[in-house]
Amino acid sequence: MKEINQMSVLDIVIVGFEGPQDFRIVSSAILLLLFLMTLAGNSLIMVIISISHRLHSPMYFFLCHLSITDIIVPSNIVPNLLYVTLTERGTIPFSNCLAQFFFFDSLLYVDHYITRQLINCWLVAFTLALLVVCHMLTFQFCGSNIINHLFCDLHPFLKLSCSDTFVVDIEVLVTGILVIVLACVLIVVTYIWIFHSILGNSTTTGRQKAISTCSSHLTVVCTYYATLVTNYMMPLTGRTTNLAKYISLLYTVITPLMNPIIYTLRNKEIKSALNSYIH
Repeated sequence: MKEINQMSVLDIVIVGFEGPQDFRIVSSAILLLLFLMTLAGNSLIMVIISISHRLHSPMYFFLCHLSITDIIVPSNIVPNLLYVTLTERGTIPFSNCLAQFFFFDSLLYVDHYITRQLINCWLVAFTLALLVVCHMLTFQFCGSNIINHLFCDLHPFLKLSCSDTFVVDIEVLVTGILVIVLACVLIVVTYIWIFHSILGNSTTTGRQKAISTCSSHLTVVCTYYATLVTNYMMPLTGRTTNLAKYISLLYTVITPLMNPIIYTLRNKEIKSALNSYIH
């Protein structure tokens, strides 16, 4: 195995999808299809909001930025993953691997919470990710250079280090509690208040429609945060590497695909604007 340290720029080997050639081809085809659907759906939302003057309001402004993050997150991961899976030459320079982790980690903090405090959220996200990366630059990496994951994620990356990673582990735990858990609790409390208002003030038809819409929103949000908590804050003991791989697909590929469907394409104003340009 290659020996790696913070002063050298050597290749990291990413395993990606494991299995027979046919399985990897089918997996790559499905992943590519989902990726293209994600790009198309979120790009459509951005274009419709940009060209329709009726949608130039704060709510759609934030949803447009959510679509931007939902394009950047899979674009940071999927192309390289497809290359790794299809060519079986899953090497990436050490610096590129660190950069991929930095941008991915930053966008994790931005996604969904972006609708609360846009500018502050971007600044805090990049600052938190930068702190983690700066600590990782002080580590020594020795022994194996193989990351048994789909991309350069935190825990698989830290496994390559022969330094004490306790400080980074604590940083991840603290930021996870402050950003992921508190944001999730805030969203759940908000939806409880919304459901209470719906049950108290709406008609039966309006109540059913509102509950259906809010339930789908809450399902996507809970899936997103539950998978993040599982992969980043729960102990690794008892959880297989392959399970962690497939869990990571939920918040890197599936959630960005579902967001435009749940948040916007079911919206009456979005559909009206879309129909006006189609017809």
